[in-house]
Amino acid sequence: QVQLVESGGGLVQAGGSLRLSCAASVEWFSAYTMRWYRQAPGKQRELVALIGAAGNRDYSQSAQGRFNISRDNGKKTFYLKMDSLKPEDTAVYFCQTIVKGREYWGQGTQVTVSS
Repeated sequence: QVQLVESGGGLVQAGGSLRLSCAASVEWFSAYTMRWYRQAPGKQRELVALIGAAGNRDYSQSAQGRFNISRDNGKKTFYLKMDSLKPEDTAVYFCQTIVKGREYWGQGTQVTVSS
């Protein structure tokens, strides 16, 4: 059973920063690609960033240059550091991974950016 637990969301002013964490209870954590998604009200869930087992990273266009995804394999935790936040970054942020062909999601953490 894989569990993902996010933390670190909150309310921040535009231009501010937040760091989200996702703790994973999964064997061989280091072997899996980990992803952050977000879903704003009335919009589809979208991929924000991913980090592969080799540490390779990829970002959405909106996240590029402002967000940084990282992982700590010893703690089985990965992170999303968000800088220069904008009101349009307001969303519920979810962590996700795929293990043995099955998708797992965290419960989500709310990020609200005020203007």
